Amino acid sequence: MNAYITLFIAIIAEVIATSALKASESFTKLIPSLFVILGYSIAFYCLSHTLKSMQTGIAYAIWSGLGIVLISIMSYFIYGQKLDLPAILGILLIISGVILINVFSDASI
Repeated sequence: MNAYITLFIAIIAEVIATSALKASESFTKLIPSLFVILGYSIAFYCLSHTLKSMQTGIAYAIWSGLGIVLISIMSYFIYGQKLDLPAILGILLIISGVILINVFSDASI
């Protein structure tokens, strides 16, 4: 499977797990806790396969960058988290960095 596809699956699973982590209320709620365990298990399994054909630093930059962006968006809609202008600008810089790495860097090959 393409490294970017497995990385994308890993990111989505991690975002779901992280969102469920707040809902688990320190693992006192069963269903969200199960989503956390399953989500992180899927995320790390897929990430491990991604690292067979992608450099660790590049994979982690994409993983963390897109994870931050997606978690921020989900937190806004699910938990009512508000983002101020510096937070939004920071997220835009993260997105720019991920695009820069993938489009212009030879290290991403």
